[in-house]
Amino acid sequence: MNKNSTLKGMKALIVGVANERSLGWSIAKQLHQAGVKLGFTYIGEKLKDRLIPMFKELDSDFIEPCDVSQDHQIAEVFQELKKKWNTLDILIHSVAFTNREDLQGRFINTPRQSFQTALDISTYSLIALAHHAEPLFPQTGASIVTLSYYGSQKVIPHYHIMGVAKAALEASVRYLAYDLGPQKIRVNAISAGPVKTLSARALKDFNSMLSLAAEKSPLQENIQAEDVGQLATFLCSPAAKHITGSTIYLDSGAHIMGV
Repeated sequence: MNKNSTLKGMKALIVGVANERSLGWSIAKQLHQAGVKLGFTYIGEKLKDRLIPMFKELDSDFIEPCDVSQDHQIAEVFQELKKKWNTLDILIHSVAFTNREDLQGRFINTPRQSFQTALDISTYSLIALAHHAEPLFPQTGASIVTLSYYGSQKVIPHYHIMGVAKAALEASVRYLAYDLGPQKIRVNAISAGPVKTLSARALKDFNSMLSLAAEKSPLQENIQAEDVGQLATFLCSPAAKHITGSTIYLDSGAHIMGV
C-alpha cells in the first residue's frame, strides 16, 4: 500500500513493540507507509531511550508508557489519547509474555503464578485495551488486530503456557468480534509462522523449527516480518470490511499439514 491508500489519515495505537524485530514494529512500518498516523506505548524506563527514537522515525506524536497488567495505566493511555487525537481507528495488540523458565521442562510443572501472568499479559490485555478503545472508535467502524501462533491449536514442544494463552486469545477475538460487531468494529488475529523475533528466540531449538517449517510447508519457505505487516494493513483496510472474528494463518500453508 502507498500514501494514496484508503487508510491515509487514519489513527492507530500500537501496543507491545519491544525492539526493531517485533512483529508490531513491522506492522507499524506498513501502516506508516499507508499514511496512518501512529501512536505507541512502551513498558519501563529501560526500553524508553531505545524505543522513543524508533517511534519518532515514523513521525509518531503520541508515545506513552503502559504496563498492560495495570488497569490504571491502560486507562491513563486512553485518557491522553482522547486529549491528543479525540478518536482512534486502529488498535494493534502485539503483547505476549511468560517467564523464560516456564518454556523449559514439562508443561505440567507450570506454576500457578506463571499461568496467571501469561494469561493476564498475553490475553486479558487485549480485552482491557479493547474496552478502553471502544469509546474512541468512530461510528463508521474500526479495526483491532492481534497476533497469535499455531501453538494455540497443536502442541509445539516448549511453547507450553504460551500455547494456552494464545488459544484463549483466539477465543477472545471471537467474543470481542461478537460484542463489537454492531458498532462495525472488526477484531481479528494473525497466526504467523515462525519469525526471528526476540521472543521467539526464547524457544528451545527455534532454528530447527524454522528449518522444519520451511521444509514441511506447501510453499516450502518461511514468512518474513514484512508479510505480517502487509496482512495487518489489509485487515485494517476497507477491503477487509467483512472479515471479523477470524484467526488468519500466515505460514506458507504449514497449518494444513499433518506432518
